[in-house]
Amino acid sequence: MGAPLTIPRRLLTLDEYHTMGIAGVLKEDDRIELIEGEMIEMSPIGSRHMARVNRMVRLLSQRVGDQAIISVQNPIALPPHNEPQPDLALLKPRADDYEGKLPGADDILLVIEVADTTLAYDRDAKMPIYARHGIVEAWLIDLQGQTVSIYQDPGNNGYRRLLTPARNESIAPALLPSVTIQLADLWK
Repeated sequence: MGAPLTIPRRLLTLDEYHTMGIAGVLKEDDRIELIEGEMIEMSPIGSRHMARVNRMVRLLSQRVGDQAIISVQNPIALPPHNEPQPDLALLKPRADDYEGKLPGADDILLVIEVADTTLAYDRDAKMPIYARHGIVEAWLIDLQGQTVSIYQDPGNNGYRRLLTPARNESIAPALLPSVTIQLADLWK
């Protein structure tokens, strides 16, 4: 047998991806994110995933106040080839609530992914992208293992610091230290 067949791929830029949306190729309710220039269909949201996202929104809302905007399952622009849709992002407050443009890495205080069936994808595909773009901190909530992984100190090769707090600990975003979450409240 010969060498494995390699098929060249053409990666989309953010501008091309947005043009597809404007042209109607992509619909507003399509569950697609742009990852490394490829359109990735997102997994359906199950009730357990939805409940943990809702609970995290409730817990954060009680503590964040005007310190941040809580963005739920909305895109963030990480040019030139990425527009992920994290489950939650805490954004720097802005008067227009990001109507003028999508938030970018400099606007993000914290990104949170909730994984039920997508743990490997979130950990191995999305976390390195967040790190490479300099997002200071990312949390990965593993529903099956009932754990939270806290990724900090971003670099070109991924996050250099990983914290795995116990289920009874409190956690807080590095950029919003007064916004504490009791992990036991997340798993109730």
